[in-house]
Amino acid sequence: MTYQAELFKGKRALVAGATQGIGAVIANHLAALGAEVTALGLGAGDGTLDAAVEVRQADVTSVESLEGALADIDRLDIVFNCAGIIQRGAEHDLEVFQKVLNVNLTGTMRVCTMTRERLKASRGCIVNTASMLSFFGGGLVPGYAASKGGVAQLTKSLAISYAADGIRVNAVAPGWIATPLTKPLQDDPSRAGPILARTPLGRWGTPDDVARAAMFLCTPAASFMTGVILPVDGGYMVA
Repeated sequence: MTYQAELFKGKRALVAGATQGIGAVIANHLAALGAEVTALGLGAGDGTLDAAVEVRQADVTSVESLEGALADIDRLDIVFNCAGIIQRGAEHDLEVFQKVLNVNLTGTMRVCTMTRERLKASRGCIVNTASMLSFFGGGLVPGYAASKGGVAQLTKSLAISYAADGIRVNAVAPGWIATPLTKPLQDDPSRAGPILARTPLGRWGTPDDVARAAMFLCTPAASFMTGVILPVDGGYMVA
């Protein structure tokens, strides 16, 4: 563990989109550091969440669903937005495009809006999930790229708006992280080779790499940071 044990003891954390992938790893890190963690997601997840994490079913595209999941939570210190989908090759269809934006971008805004008052009471923080494609286009994924670019600008905008409430709003921007979502790329040498060749650190990132960076944004060490979009990409974007 990179951080001091019980760093977040006494803190209440909510992670949306946390029943699998990067979101689940972030929820586990928060719990390992002493936070009381509630994970929101669809379905039972992939079995990677630790027993200390409470799981609740919620759909970030539905205000009613989120209201039900949050009803008995009267205080929050930390909110992570990790809910996201990608539909490679299908996002030029307008219905698919709108669905991706509704989850990735509008879903993030819903969670931020609905947790603002709870975070205000604790002068807490929000960490959103942007992407390397917040900065680049993606020919096969216009909805994903547009939504993640939107998350970056939403983060900056809410950082300004929420500062008066003492709430910090930042984002991590993962790039080329080894998850089931990127497995087709990892398994194809013709596609993975150019990615690794351009990545100065010479490897795929891991969900733990993203989670450790994200934890920093919640610590007192980052108390004068808001509106930051923190790349976790092995240097790909600057190469």
